[in-house]
Formats: sequence, structure tokens, C-alpha cells
Amino acid sequence: MIRIEDVYKIGRLGKAHGVKGEVTFFFDDDIFDRVETEYLVLEVDGILVPFYMESYRFRNGTTAFVKFCDVDTQERAAELTGCDVFFPRDVALTEDESPILAFLVGFDLIDAQTGETVGTITGINDDTANVLFELSNGQLIPASDELINNIDTEKEIIIMNIPEGLLNI
Repeated sequence: MIRIEDVYKIGRLGKAHGVKGEVTFFFDDDIFDRVETEYLVLEVDGILVPFYMESYRFRNGTTAFVKFCDVDTQERAAELTGCDVFFPRDVALTEDESPILAFLVGFDLIDAQTGETVGTITGINDDTANVLFELSNGQLIPASDELINNIDTEKEIIIMNIPEGLLNI
């Protein structure tokens, strides 16, 4: 059984495309193209289910058309419309690649100066020029490489040098 802690969201499926079972995939992260995997995890009726990819092709930088194994008709592809798409955390971590931001959702953020937990990352805000961590307490913290001391993927913590006064805003 796949648990929500073992995956992270990378996008959502749109409408069926064509009559042979392709489905439109709107993604926030193209890790499925950068890291070798045979499957994506879809949330179907509240259950996380692995779907093996037969093929995919990019439409643009945020959209692809995906053909899943055993999804061979427009009707079957349409049943997947609206499903959230997840990527396995263990596959996302490779030795030569640092974790991507969406992977860090759920990690605790620790202030390097005080050693105290600032909050848990609940989302990534990339609506502005500076990407921000959204914390469980409502705070926004810059997700800058220069501020991050260490990312411990086993303990799911990030140790950061948080600029003085930022937590008081």
C-alpha cells in the first residue's frame, strides 16, 4: 500500500486527449522526465494507485500527454480526469541530485541559530520572483539556497539561517 508520506504531488490530470487513451497532464515538476521511473502514482477515489507509463510527450513546459498502460480508450482516460499525480519520494532522491522544492513539503524547518523548529513546510509559493516556503503557522520564508545549511531527507528537516527579524514580520 502506498502511503501519502511516501509520495509528493507533482501535478493533476486533465481531459482525455485523442481516442487511444492519452490524458493531459498538468505538472509543476518534470521529475518524471529527469529521474528514471516506470510509473506515476494517481489518487483514485482517495486511494494512491501506481499507474505505469507506456509513453509521454511534452506539449509545453507545464503540460504533457501521458499514455498509461492498460488505458486504451478515450472513455478509460476520461475516468482519470481530475486525479492528482504524485511521484515516489524514494525514486526522487538520487545521489547526484539535490531534492526539488515540492519534495520538501512536510519537512520541519529549523532555525540554525536557535535550533528551534520554526514550522512545517505545507507548500511552496512560486508566484513571485523569490520562491517561498509556506509554513504551517502561516509564515513565509525565502527558499533560498544561500540560507539553507542542511537538508536531512531521512529526518525530514531543513536547517536554515533565517535572517534576523524575519520571524517577527
